[in-house]
Amino acid sequence: MKLKLDENGNAVLQDGKPVYVHDDGKELPFDAAQTVATIARLNGEAKGNRERAEKAETSLKNFDGIEDPALALEAIKITKNLDTKKLVDSGEIDRVKAEAIKAVEDKYAPVIKERDAFRDSLYQEKVGGSFARSQLISEKLAIPADMVQARFGGAFKVEDGNVVAFGQDGNKIYSRARPGEVATFDEALEFLIDQYPHRDSILKGTGAVGTGSKGSGSVATGAKQMNREQFDGLGATERMGFIKGGGSLID
Repeated sequence: MKLKLDENGNAVLQDGKPVYVHDDGKELPFDAAQTVATIARLNGEAKGNRERAEKAETSLKNFDGIEDPALALEAIKITKNLDTKKLVDSGEIDRVKAEAIKAVEDKYAPVIKERDAFRDSLYQEKVGGSFARSQLISEKLAIPADMVQARFGGAFKVEDGNVVAFGQDGNKIYSRARPGEVATFDEALEFLIDQYPHRDSILKGTGAVGTGSKGSGSVATGAKQMNREQFDGLGATERMGFIKGGGSLID
C-alpha cells in the first residue's frame, strides 16, 4: 500500500491519521497507535500461549499412549474387580473388554449428542444471524441472505463465541482498517465476494441479463436470473447449482 499525497506532496490525513491506498484502490486511514498496541497485545498472548503449551506438553508425557482418558479410567476400575487368570482360562477376556468399552460409549453418547446439537445451534444463531443482519447484503447484493449464506457460509466458523472468516488458503481474514484484528463479518464477506468469479451477477445495479421468463414459474437451464417464485419452485440440488453458478434473484 502507498501513502496518499495531496497536490502539494503532503500526506493526506483523516481524523488525524495518514491515509494509505491499498493495491485494490481502497483508501483507509492507518492508526499507528492502535497498531502498536495490538502488536504488543498479540506478542503477550503468543508468549502466554507458548508457556501454557510447554507446560501442557510436559504434563502429558506422563500419559503417552492413552488416547481416551475416560475409557482408561473405566478400564482400570473394571480390571481391579477381575480375576484375570480365570477370564483367560475361560476365554471370557474379549467379551469383558467389549462390554466395558460399550458401557463407556453408551454412558457418553448422550453427552456427545447434546454437545453436537448445541454446537450446531450456536453456529446457526451466530453465523446465520450474521447473514440475516448483514448491512452489506441488504444494501449491495441482489440476492437474499439465505442464498448468500449457501454460497459463502462455509468460510465462517465460531471461535470463542465469535464469528471468524477464513480465506481459501485456510488462514483467518484480517481487517484492513484495524491491522492485527480479525475482520468483522461484513468486512470478511466483502473480501470473499471480491474474490468470487461471478461477483458482478450478485451485486445490485450490474445490469446482468438472465434467460429466465419472469412470472412464468419456470426457468431455462443455465439461467443467471429468476424471480422468487421461480427459485422456490426448484429442487434443492437445482437451487444450489443456481447459486454456485452465479445466479441472482430479480424483483
